[in-house]
Amino acid sequence: MHLIALFAAASLAAPAAALAQTPTLPSVGETPAQRVARREAMTPPVLQEDEQLQSAIGSNTRPAADVARDSQRHPLETLTFWGLRPGLTVVEIEPGRGGWWTHILEPYLGATGGTYVAVAKPVESMGVADGTADVVLVARAFHNWSRDGRTEPYLTAFFKALKPGGILAVEQHRSVEGLNVATTAPTGYVPESYVIRAAQNAGFVLEARSEINANPRDDREHPFGVWSLPPIRKSAESDGSNALTPEQRAALDAIGESDRMTLRFRKPEA
Repeated sequence: MHLIALFAAASLAAPAAALAQTPTLPSVGETPAQRVARREAMTPPVLQEDEQLQSAIGSNTRPAADVARDSQRHPLETLTFWGLRPGLTVVEIEPGRGGWWTHILEPYLGATGGTYVAVAKPVESMGVADGTADVVLVARAFHNWSRDGRTEPYLTAFFKALKPGGILAVEQHRSVEGLNVATTAPTGYVPESYVIRAAQNAGFVLEARSEINANPRDDREHPFGVWSLPPIRKSAESDGSNALTPEQRAALDAIGESDRMTLRFRKPEA
């Protein structure tokens, strides 16, 4: 049976307590064993029944390619950590053509009296009135925004759209700490501290971090950046040059999807 966490103010740890229980950020020179230890140190979400979410995740209307990625993207655990519950207004930023989260959230929220909104250009419009969103979800986008100056104005728009007490939910390819985001972003990765600082500068409070989507096999040293890994699996330049050998392709596939940070920020009540 699929389960999800009870979402209530009383059930969430205070920010200081939540941070005290989270693992340290990955550092330069971190060993595979240390990566494993970080994931094992996380506090799992507390779960309870949610039949509608079970139905949305298990629906045969979801693309088969999406379902095949569940073991790597952990939708139940991740949505639990972010505090999803029936009836919320959830705004997803730049879901893309594939709409991986869309295929879960849209039917789930539709069935539970909530609202799902997909937004491509948040500075122009967040798709909801100011102060009305319960959750703003950002998946795998900060590396793009950091390269062209969009991080700050986007986070300002998210803050404005959320209700007091609303959640900014983040999933992002993660580099080790101590590296310059200008160096890591072109490879698809950014330091976790970069995202945290940017969100805090916009007024958000970091409530919790999780290793749900950590991947200790990902050393981030790939010929075509994060896009070398599944699901993109880039194996050559657009002109066919620098093509990977079958052995190189198999080794990258064995890594699986990227090492990712999973963060929950809150807009203060006042």
